[in-house]
Order: sequence, then C-alpha cells, then structure tokens
Amino acid sequence: MTHTSHNTSGNIASWNFDRLANHAWWRRLTMFLLVAGTTAGGTALMAITLEPRGFELTEIAFLAVFTLGFGWIALSFWAAIIGFVLQVLGLHPLTLHRHSAWMEDPLPDLQTRTAIVMPIYNEEPQATFQRIVQTYLSLEATGRLASFDFHMLSDTTDDAIAQREVQVWMKVRQQLGAESRLFYRRRAKNIGRKAGNIADWLAGQGVGYDHMVVLDADSTMSGDTLVRLAALMEANPRTGIIQTLAVAAGRETLFARVLQFSSRLYGPLLAAGHSFWQMGEANYYGHNAIIRTAAFAVHCDLPLLPGAAPLGGEILSHDFVEAAFIRRGGYHVWMLPELGGSFEEMPSNLLDYAARDRRWVQGNLQHGRLLGSPGLHGMSRLHFAMGILGYVASPLWLASLLLSGAIAIEQEAAGHVYFGATRSLFPLWPEYRTEEVHALLALTGLLLLLPKILALLVTLASTASARRFGGHLALISSATAELAVSMLLAPVMMLLHTSFILRILAGRAVGWPPQPREDRGVAWSAALQRHALHALAGGLAATAMAMFAPAYLPWIAPVVAGLVLSVPLAVLSSQRSIGVGARRIDLFVTQQEIAEPAPRHAVEQLAGSD
Repeated sequence: MTHTSHNTSGNIASWNFDRLANHAWWRRLTMFLLVAGTTAGGTALMAITLEPRGFELTEIAFLAVFTLGFGWIALSFWAAIIGFVLQVLGLHPLTLHRHSAWMEDPLPDLQTRTAIVMPIYNEEPQATFQRIVQTYLSLEATGRLASFDFHMLSDTTDDAIAQREVQVWMKVRQQLGAESRLFYRRRAKNIGRKAGNIADWLAGQGVGYDHMVVLDADSTMSGDTLVRLAALMEANPRTGIIQTLAVAAGRETLFARVLQFSSRLYGPLLAAGHSFWQMGEANYYGHNAIIRTAAFAVHCDLPLLPGAAPLGGEILSHDFVEAAFIRRGGYHVWMLPELGGSFEEMPSNLLDYAARDRRWVQGNLQHGRLLGSPGLHGMSRLHFAMGILGYVASPLWLASLLLSGAIAIEQEAAGHVYFGATRSLFPLWPEYRTEEVHALLALTGLLLLLPKILALLVTLASTASARRFGGHLALISSATAELAVSMLLAPVMMLLHTSFILRILAGRAVGWPPQPREDRGVAWSAALQRHALHALAGGLAATAMAMFAPAYLPWIAPVVAGLVLSVPLAVLSSQRSIGVGARRIDLFVTQQEIAEPAPRHAVEQLAGSD
C-alpha cells in the first residue's frame, strides 16, 4: 500500500462541499415525493381491502399502524433504488459527477495534524492494541504518518486491566518506534462515559490538532482512507464531520458472518442513496469518522436531560446529538460511503447483539427530548425522529400482526351476514378485493426484496466484485442463505425491541458495560432463559390461527417459524465452528478475508503476547 509523495491533492481539492450544500432542496423534495407517494399507494390498497368490512376501531387502528410501518419501509427502499441508479451510472452521490476513480488518485500531502483517538473501557488490552497496530502500519505505508498521532483514552475501572493496558502500550510503542506518536492516558473517574472521555481529551491535548478520527475499541481503518479524509477536511473548512461507511469484519461465528456478509453486499447501496438526499446534513455514528476538533469542542457539549434515567440524565447515544449540534454551529456533516477501508466488529451472537441494541434503544428514545431544541436544522430533527422510528417500527409491526390476526379471527367467527336487519329479497353477497390484495402483497414484496436483488445483480455483473464474495455461485448461495436467516431473525428482534421499549417506558434504565469483543457461543440454558417466551408466543400464535383462522396461517408462517426456532437459532448461529465451516465452503465470504488494512502476521508479532 506504499505510495509516492505528490504535491497535488488531485480531485479532492476541487470538491467544494460548501457549494454542494446549497443544492440539497430538490433531492429532498424528490425523496419526499417518492416515499409519500409509495406510502399513500400502499395505504390506499390496504384501505380498499378493508372497506367491505367497514371501518370500525380495529380496522382504523390497523390502518394507522400499517401506514407508519409502510412509510418506514418505503424510505429504505427508495434510498436503495437511488443508490443502485448512482452505482450503475458511476455517479458520486454528492457531486453527481464521475468521481469513481478519485480513490485511485495519488495520495495528497497534508498540511494539518490529525489525532486518531480510541476511547477504551475495560477492554481486552492485547486485542485492542492489535487493532491500533493494524491501523498504524497501514498509515505508515502511505508515507504520511508524520501528520498523525495516536491516543488511547482509557476509562478503565479495573486496575488489573489498566495495568495490562500500560504494559502492552509500552511494548507496542517501543517496537513500533512510536514513542513520540502513540500516547496513553487514563482518567481517574469515568465521568460522562465516552463523550466525557473525548471532551476531557479535547480540553487538554486536543487543542494541538486540527482534526480527530474517533475509533471504537473494535475499529480499524486503512491508511489511504485516513489520508484522504484529512485532505478533504483541509479543502473544506466549513465541514465539521465526514463519516465513512464502516463495514463489519473480524468475527467467525455464523451469526457474525451473516451480518458481515449483509453489511458488505447491501450496505454500500443503501448508504449511497441516503448520502444523495441527506447531503451536508448526514449523520454521525460515533466512530470511524473525521471531526474538526475546534468546532466539536465549541459546539458539541452535551446537556444533561431533565429527570432521571432512562429518559433523563446523561445522553447515551451521543453521536446523533453531536452531529445535530455541530450542524447547528454552522458546520456540515457528510457521508462518503465510497471511501472504503473502514471496519468494525459485530457482536458474535444474538444475545450480545440484542444487549447492544438495548442500550441504543434507550439512547435513541432519549432523543425525543431533544426534538424541540432551539436552532437545530430540520434534517437533524428528522435524524432524531428516524432513529426513534427505527426501533418503534418493531412494536408497530407487532401491533399490525396482532390487529390483522384479530380481524381474521373475528371474520372467521362471525362468518358473513347474507341478510341484514332490514328485510330484503336479495342477499348481501361477500365482497373479495382479490386484485387489490394481490397488488398490495406484490408491492410489499417489492419494497422488501428488490433492494437486495439489485445489490446482488450489481455485484454479479462484475467478476472482480463477485470474487470478493467467493465467486458468482458462492455469492448467490450466500445471498439466498442470508435472506433465510434474516427472515428467521426478524420476528425475534421484533419482540426483543418491543420488550426493550416497554421496559424503558416503565422506567427501567440500563448502563453501558463493555461490549464483548471475542467470538462467544451461547449455551442452551442461556438461550432457553432468553427465548423460551418467544418460542411459546410463536407456538400459541400458530395454534390460534390453525384453530380459528386457518386461511391466515400461511401468511404468518415466516414469523411463527422464527419465534418457534429462536432457541436453536440463537445457539447454533453462535458457534464458531459452524461459521468456520461455512467459510470453508465459500458461504458468507467477504472481501476482508482476502485483503486487510495491514498484514495480520505483522500485527500479531508486534501486539502479541509476551
């Protein structure tokens, strides 16, 4: 990955983000019309199918819930469609010009200083420093290392872990020859969690840097990407944050491999579409992004929300809020999904994944308290609302299932009344809106499946792209298997998210303990304890439909199957041996297993155990 120094920044210096920001209105209007039109069409079809029964309270409630859920699906659908069009035409989502080759331009020289900061909290030191070494070696290979420093910001509360952090840091620093470039500091008190950790560093050492790149303890980034990010910040002084698309990598369980495959295949298309319409009011996801330090220090001080946790007190999901505040301060936030070289690790099993989501649910619900904050950009308020709806979609889906099931059972129980209260010689024949029902089913299937199909087709069309997933046959097999696993997992996550929201609204707060980073299997006892009620709910739903509305049972079969199988699904998908076996037959293969930011053997040699 070594590059020769050049005194030009190529296409990067010509990118005027400030000018681009003035042309966002027509993109957002286009997106609004597409989503609103699709939602109106779906809602109209559903209303027509319900009309013969009349609109009583159950039908009205179902239609309202359906409209919200359908609109959420339509938003993701049109983002993916726009991303597909841009990718096929080779257009950049921001400039709409052919900038597809700018990542191949020679690396620019840098005039500014950038700090790469990694907040850590009771993490396993050796694995954490291995990721830092991987990023360091990749950056060193670019010849631009002199413009970057590395800061490990420890909030570790366990003294034994902290002692090991210091030992590994000193060893790595010596072996890399980075005594003046790799720094470590530990705070005495974990005030303000991660946001407080970074704020403390900004108030001290941060003043000596123009930018900072925030990494999580499970993040790595390539040197090429870091250099180009710094060059973009130099060329655009009104840019506050540039967020990359961090793809999942590094885990071996079947559960994690499915998520890694999905994020690699489908993520870029969706991210490009959202980048197209969000423009300079994109979002920040807390890591793998470059930030203008002075702007962040001035504008991103987080408030304490009034009241007690879970909806009051310290803000858990700080990243959305920081993006909103830096935009309020006059700086733009951009998403550049084409950058590449940005990686993060996923939870290795369903239980750890749910535990992480539990914290995010509480953090996103807190954002409802900030919707009315003065001075925020409209897009920032929309990001807050979208973040909330992303989790509220689960109880909406559950409500629609319960209401539609109730309607089906009620209809089966009541039968059809051929003669009403008034005498008539002619019966009231039942009305069936077959065409509308089929159209609604087709439209729903289109919204859910077409984005995945298009992403698959784009990748299959390029032999080089297909090889990154193990080849054409392996890619098709993996995509088919991923769809099956996703369908089984979706109803389980629906019930988990719904229970999280109910607990939070009942006043049950959650902390932010360290996230397990290693491959961890789930024991049968743990899976039974967590998912027994889910399996029971699926079994009862299937039994009720079979007894009272058998014609409705095939429509809820995928939901019921995921719930009934939730226990073995949680256990088997967490097994590393099954994930490794899948890789051996080229199932869920991803690009990073072919090319990594830095040679693994070099990383392990430097940051390995004594």
